[in-house]
Parts: sequence; structure tokens; C-alpha cells
Amino acid sequence: MLHHLNTKFVGLLGATTLVAMSFATPSVAQTQLSIATGGTGGTYYPVGGGLAEVVNKHIEGYSATAEVTGASVENMGLIATGDADLAIALADTVAQAYTGTCKFEGQQLSMVRGLTSLYANMVHIVALESSGITSLADIKGKRVSVGAPGSGTEVNTQAILEANGISYDDIDEQRLNFNETADALANGDIDVGFWSVGAPTSSILNLATTQDIVVISLTEAELTAAMEANATFAKTTLPGNSYNGVTADVTVLGIPNVLTVSSEMSDDLAYSLTKTIFENIKELQAIHPATNETTVEFTLSATPIPLHAGALRYYDEIGAEVPDDLRE
Repeated sequence: MLHHLNTKFVGLLGATTLVAMSFATPSVAQTQLSIATGGTGGTYYPVGGGLAEVVNKHIEGYSATAEVTGASVENMGLIATGDADLAIALADTVAQAYTGTCKFEGQQLSMVRGLTSLYANMVHIVALESSGITSLADIKGKRVSVGAPGSGTEVNTQAILEANGISYDDIDEQRLNFNETADALANGDIDVGFWSVGAPTSSILNLATTQDIVVISLTEAELTAAMEANATFAKTTLPGNSYNGVTADVTVLGIPNVLTVSSEMSDDLAYSLTKTIFENIKELQAIHPATNETTVEFTLSATPIPLHAGALRYYDEIGAEVPDDLRE
């Protein structure tokens, strides 16, 4: 249900043009659902396309479309204005939107609700092997892509850098999306790129086919500092051979991704969406392996905001033990 953009959130939405990827030709009688994702070089877009396909196949009367956006921060604004019906976003961005903190200070989006948590992003810090960059400390004085404007990647990048005593004054920051970051690394226009994304992701896969890359491991002290600064971070492992030439396991920070809606969505639709996703999860997993993590258990442990009443109806129906803080 794409509506006219509300100018109140122009600062959040930026100038990103929404690009549609639809998996069914809607009939006149069908109600349109917009799923806000991210750039085409990340994981949100194919996962959002998979969600659209599941909706179109299994929920009568609805036609869903995955939209290319600037990702997490922008997506919260799209939920608030009604320009997206569902949106994928990083857990810290979702929590900040709901509480009106950090990037959302002074514009709390208290209507944001969760349906599910989908999978955990891994924060990739990537450089070319030839650069000699092997640690977080090495990025000082370098040209660094911190993520696209309005992205959760930049939120994560800032949190990691600031927790470890590095500010934008210490780097030449560039705000590039995933594909732009990969291209800039390959062309020698930047030295380091940050991705907060489900692994493996196409833009790094493509980069690693033409360039020798390194994915930088964080030290225990760096991991601890970041996790103390951001409660949604957790230590995780990028398996070796996820990307060509990166044969060893890499210790990275992980952060959940949440499928969000507005509290104004009807309880019946939120219930149908939640039920349909879990009853057809194998179809979604066939589209992207990141959604192997999409479980009821992960949702109930990783979602940082209250669940929509319709989603709660489904979890209660199947006998799940829902934590009190996920109920309003």
C-alpha cells in the first residue's frame, strides 16, 4: 500500500528511489503490500522478494512487492508514514526508532511493531589483501565506506568505531551502498568497506571473484567494547570459505534483523502474515540460506520491541512462551 510520502520523515527517507520487484501480476481485486528492504547488493532484497513470493502464493487477496530502499533507518520512516506495510531492519535501529533515541531523537516512532526476527547480520569489515590492512586500528587515516545514507550498516559502523575510540575525524568516510562499496574497493577508490549483512552476500561474493580480499577479525577487547556499547551486538563467527580466498573462520559481530509493521496494521493481517511465514518457511529458506535462522525461538529471543497483537495471536496459538517485554 504505497501512499504519498509524508514530508515529516524526509530526513529519514533521503532521496532513495523505490524500485519494485514483484513476484505476481496483481489483479484489480488484490490489496497491495509493500515490503521495504535494502539495496540489491545485500541480503534484505532477496529475502524481501522471498517474503513477497510466499505472501502472493499463500495469502488470498494480497499482492506483495519487495522495494529497494536505503535500508534500516529509512525503512523505519517508511513504516511510520505508511509508505511501506512491512520493513526489514536491524534490531538496534528498530529499538532506537521505537524509543526515539539516537538517529530518532525527537521523532519517536512508537507505532513500530515486530512480526518476526529473520536472521542475524554479520558486520563484515573488508579490505583488499594488497592494502596491508589487517586490523580495526589500521583503518585510521584510510578511506572508509561506512554504509549508505539511512542504512543500519552506518548505525553499526558508528557504534563499533566509537566504542573503540575511532571517530569520523580519524577516517575519510564515504557513504556508499553495498554494490558501490565493492566497486570502490575493486577500483582503488576506498581502502575499507563495512557491510552489516547476512552472509554470504552477493556484492562481496562478486568482489572476491576478481580481487583477493581480507575480512578483518575484531579482537576480544574490540568485541567487548562494542557489545558493552550496543546491547544488540553479539559475538559470532563468519565461517571459513564463505567467500573466495577467505579460508579461515573470522570472529565478527552479529546483530538480528527484524521484520516490522505498524501497530495500525489489522490484527487479522498480521496474524496471517506471521502464520504464513512460519508454515511455509522452507520456501523462504530455498531463496536465501540466511533464513535458516528464521524460527519462533529466534524471534522470541532476538526481537527488541513489542510484537504486533496479530503476531502474538499466532505465537500464543502454537503454545510459544512469549516474554513479557514482547507484549504491550
